Amino acid sequence: MIDVIYMILRRLRVPLIILIAVYAISIFGLAIAPGVDPDGNPWRMGFFHATYVMSYTATTIGFGELPFPFSDQQRAWLIITIYMSVMAWTYAVGSVFAMTTDRTFRRTVARNVFRWQVKRLSEPFFVICGAGRSALALAQALDQLGHRLVVVEISDERATRFALNEFLSPPLILEADAVHPGSLKDAGIHRRICRGVIALTSDERANQTIAIGAKLLRDDITVIARVSDAEGATNLHAFGDVHAINPFQVLATNLSLDIAAPEVLRLEDWVTAAPGTPIPTRINLPKGKWVLVGYGRFGQTISATLDESRVGWKAIDPDRALAGEARLLRGDNSEGSLKAAGVARASVLVAGTDNDTINLSVTTIARRLNPDIFVIIRQNQSADRLLIDAARANLRVVHSQLVVREILQTLKTPMLGDFITLVRQRGNTAASQVIEHIMATVGNASPRNWAFHCDPTQPGLFNAFFRNRGGSALTIEQILRDPRHYETRLPALAVMLVRRGERVLLPAPSTELKPGDRLLFMGLESAQRLQLNFLEDPLAVDYVRTGIQRPRGWLFRRLDAWWTLRQERLGARKGHGKP
Repeated sequence: MIDVIYMILRRLRVPLIILIAVYAISIFGLAIAPGVDPDGNPWRMGFFHATYVMSYTATTIGFGELPFPFSDQQRAWLIITIYMSVMAWTYAVGSVFAMTTDRTFRRTVARNVFRWQVKRLSEPFFVICGAGRSALALAQALDQLGHRLVVVEISDERATRFALNEFLSPPLILEADAVHPGSLKDAGIHRRICRGVIALTSDERANQTIAIGAKLLRDDITVIARVSDAEGATNLHAFGDVHAINPFQVLATNLSLDIAAPEVLRLEDWVTAAPGTPIPTRINLPKGKWVLVGYGRFGQTISATLDESRVGWKAIDPDRALAGEARLLRGDNSEGSLKAAGVARASVLVAGTDNDTINLSVTTIARRLNPDIFVIIRQNQSADRLLIDAARANLRVVHSQLVVREILQTLKTPMLGDFITLVRQRGNTAASQVIEHIMATVGNASPRNWAFHCDPTQPGLFNAFFRNRGGSALTIEQILRDPRHYETRLPALAVMLVRRGERVLLPAPSTELKPGDRLLFMGLESAQRLQLNFLEDPLAVDYVRTGIQRPRGWLFRRLDAWWTLRQERLGARKGHGKP
């Protein structure tokens, strides 16, 4: 706020000086101008009366000639001061308007308002650097998950477009360069409720700089950066615990999974999508030869994956520097080039150039030559979405979607990454089994996922683990009951149990829980809220274990304890044969 006040004083310095000078000269002249009182005696106005008259005269209020009618000399001087004050005020007001329309001043004020808003945040939030397609898709997904967002974007046009989208909780947006550490500080990175910094600008060098700066400012925060360069990703990993998201590497992993274990990929896409997203359909890539149109980083990523999976392929690219490999053909994306690459006999076509128009043209020609070919098309610009949809490709690859899903996998729940790794190890059958169990529990909409830590220091779990008094152990089935209605089952499923480093997929509901166990649940948000009661309320745990609702008030708890003790004593007497 100090910088705003300083800027105001600096910009209005000359108008203020002129106003002060005009008032001072006018008041002094009015005080020395000779006047006459009602009795005809000489009279001069005091400085107080002169200030009073100039105040209402210069502001055009015009109360009249006070305290006595003015003399000709006083009226003459007032004529001069009226014109002087009007011009001075006109200049001052014009300077204020010029200052308020000045870009620098407005950005300074906006930045101060932004800082104040960030300080007032009381909910956990993420800082997103960049306001492109990936940032928008990620922001909308995190917004649906209930997270507040702070966005830093250097372009005012992109920031404005970003703000026009619908959010449950509108994000706070700062027009600034996130590369500068001051911008990250203004975004609230130093606050404990800041959960992470995500660098998604269009400049990958800037993303690396932002990630490093965020780690230097706060070492314990989650930092994610989109970096397509393998060397840059290696540098970030070496610098510290920075998650580097390479969209081409993500594409290679997904493609490899789709070839070897399509159900695993289907499960990953589903559980990392925004809540409510329908389960994706099976892709079912056909077996046979692939033709790649475009052999840049996108095409090279796919060809490397095909080589690992021992799938045949040929690529077309106009770059002469690619000569020397039998499977690389120089071509101009024409019908002749596609025929030479064997599109008529191929099973899959990948239209993967960085030009959406060329990709659409290639798709049209390939389908004319081979109507049954499976088409994978790359979408480069969000504005071309309708055209890509009209092409009716079997699979559309959008880098922003790949990046968002990979980031959500990291941010949603730390255990989610371990769960996906475990499913990948188990393969297709295990993934299908998990999908069936989740759909039977919550339907075909993408579920929420959360971790449940069996921490014995929590009030709700302390009695269950250490004051059990010989009762039955706490089980997974019990914490899946509604703490309000014993017979009702929560719409959730335990998909993984972690105990002493050992991971168990789809643990049985009868599994007994031990102190330190960690569970990954998937289900509806209502189930997550209700399950939190087991951490905070010992009576809720007792209720789902026994089916008996214990009284909560102090007086009723005392009466219940007295009654229980009395029943125990009566039972003991009967056991000894005493009347």
